[in-house]
Amino acid sequence: MADTEAQFDKALAECREIFSKKLKDYGASWRIMRPGSITDQIFIKAKRIRTLETKGEAMVDEGIMPELKAIVNYGIIGLIQLEKGFVDEVDIDPAEALALYDGYAEVTKQLMMAKNHDYDEAWRWMRTPSYTDFILTKVQRAKQIEDNDGATLISEGIDANYMDMINYALFGIIKLSE
Repeated sequence: MADTEAQFDKALAECREIFSKKLKDYGASWRIMRPGSITDQIFIKAKRIRTLETKGEAMVDEGIMPELKAIVNYGIIGLIQLEKGFVDEVDIDPAEALALYDGYAEVTKQLMMAKNHDYDEAWRWMRTPSYTDFILTKVQRAKQIEDNDGATLISEGIDANYMDMINYALFGIIKLSE
């Protein structure tokens, strides 16, 4: 499992670097987004990955890897927005945004480590398109929970679905990097 942890950390560091650079370009402009909009943004990214996997070619010169990294970053943004709520004007600076990012990245990593232990690294034997399908399934679940005003009867909440989306995207990044 140590190898998985190192690979996970490396993939997450690549995502964090993009997040940090975009903070310099745009600030925390995503603070105005409601969780449903973030879920839809993740849907767009996952849908594009599925289209690329199915059609085998891209008309825009960006492949699957940047979309997976975007899913990781939007998933963490989603977790932040669930905690802090959305605002009409940016209310945090880049340092606070990165601190929040790091906190949720760590919580998500700990979830992955626990599940990875229990599932005995099953993700390593999965096909990478399955990660896309699982992300799309988690998006649909999050949308349904959002439509239910956040209420669930027996299921985990939106936050758990975001963390699963992040972890599946990170598994995809790891597999495509091998």
